[in-house]
Amino acid sequence: MAPSQQAKSSKSARGLLTGLVVGVCALAAAPCAQAQAPAKQPPTAPQASPQVAPQAAPQAVPGFWDPRRRPERPDLSRLTVIRFLTETDYPPFNYTGADGNPAGFNVDFARALCEEIKVTCTVQMRRFETLVDALASNRGDAIIASMAVSPQLRARVDFTDPYYRVPARFASRKDAVMPEIRPEYLEGKKVGVISGSAHEAYLKALFTDAELHPYPNDDAMRGALRKGEVDFIFGDAIALAFWINGTDSGDCCAFSGGPFVESRFFGEGIGIAVRKGNDVLRQALNWAMFRVWEKGRYTDLWLRYFSVSPF
Repeated sequence: MAPSQQAKSSKSARGLLTGLVVGVCALAAAPCAQAQAPAKQPPTAPQASPQVAPQAAPQAVPGFWDPRRRPERPDLSRLTVIRFLTETDYPPFNYTGADGNPAGFNVDFARALCEEIKVTCTVQMRRFETLVDALASNRGDAIIASMAVSPQLRARVDFTDPYYRVPARFASRKDAVMPEIRPEYLEGKKVGVISGSAHEAYLKALFTDAELHPYPNDDAMRGALRKGEVDFIFGDAIALAFWINGTDSGDCCAFSGGPFVESRFFGEGIGIAVRKGNDVLRQALNWAMFRVWEKGRYTDLWLRYFSVSPF
């Protein structure tokens, strides 16, 4: 689904934070190494009818750092404090904790980076639309607020390497889960999607034999799947993961197939923004992110916040 605020991952996950634990295996290389990419891998000839199997529910922690590309430790002596800026209300990534202080995945990740760099870390919460201006006017040093890397934002800020992506996935009713989804498997199937979204464009480009059913919003699309009006829905996997695990789904549904991460449709990923030309901080954060991931702390953090992995 196209975000309602430029440069943010889907706002559909708002208000869906729960205290969650999950068993997961880590992916230790490029993002989503097992992600399906039908545009790059032409499907082999399918059987007449793909077998429907129970959901195996494999969980995965995304790993966006290639161990073969270990960054060199930069000169950290010039860094004494990092003032992070984040958003006020985007759970589970950013929100105000019970003690009134900033909390969430982004906040905890920022603090882990500061511990690795061994500098003082502050986190200030602001409205999302004010973050870039606040950075430009030196009211903070870095933005960690689920900000999607885009050509428009690259003209105003520099970005670190991505620290997560927002993949796309199919969901179906639990009695019709497919362990794998290829374009030919969905021939004649009814697939719900948000009208005008990148997900709709992806289906139109690659799943040409599916019967698309556009909906104006997530609630309408998900309701159609619950009622059996469509066979599948296709959308933002993070938002879908929270819906599947939440009460609104009525325990009706599950993911089918794996994640899709085509950057041409779904973006370059989520990075930390710094002021243009601030290579000292950008390189320090890139080094610290790799170290946090290498030590397993990123995995621990991911498991703390996500019950049904979007990957």
